[in-house]
Amino acid sequence: MKRSRVNEIIREGDAFIRSFGYVMPPFAYWSPAEMQRRGTESAGVFNARLGWDITDYGQGKFDELGLFLFTVRNGRFEDMKKGAGMLYAEKIMISRKNQLSPMHRHVIKAEDIINRGGGKLVLELFMPDGDGGIDPRAEVSVPVDGTMRRLPAGGLLKLDPGESVTLLPGVWHAFWGEGGDVLIGEVSTVNDDLTDNIFRDPIGRFSDIEEDVEPVHLLVSDYERWLGR
Repeated sequence: MKRSRVNEIIREGDAFIRSFGYVMPPFAYWSPAEMQRRGTESAGVFNARLGWDITDYGQGKFDELGLFLFTVRNGRFEDMKKGAGMLYAEKIMISRKNQLSPMHRHVIKAEDIINRGGGKLVLELFMPDGDGGIDPRAEVSVPVDGTMRRLPAGGLLKLDPGESVTLLPGVWHAFWGEGGDVLIGEVSTVNDDLTDNIFRDPIGRFSDIEEDVEPVHLLVSDYERWLGR
């Protein structure tokens, strides 16, 4: 994905988020130079991998296969092991109309996926088999705002604005927007996008960036190369 396209997606996404009254934290608007200056005093931003995350899953077709994410807060796995401390994370995301976020599961993370506004959010769901793979026969049972919903394997759960679903570790899910772009909230246990995403198909988690222009804002996947973190 070209950096110019990433910059464009960030601007479009920021405007879409603001249209629903959601205000991003100040660090969302730091320039790359300011991030470098704040490397020590704001280490918590970088260590927790807070910030912009525009992914086409390394496939180069963002409009068809992709997701806009921004990690607002995130705890530490070390605290998860102790059972005390900051054990939670929050993201704001945009799934565009008919834009697929591909089938995947998490090993550790439990998450609430919330339709914050826009079109319907459609999730295709499967339960895991004994080896963690997809069980093509098992009924899916998930809580939707505290009420259990049961679907056949591969069933489609459609969430209207305001509705949410809780997905426990192991539940396979893919999702997309129906009828329009969707603003999605995610509230979860500690998030680790480096190791805790298991995809059904052999794809990457992050985009390969072609640097045709300077970045307006860095992505979380830029931190190591641009900031040494």
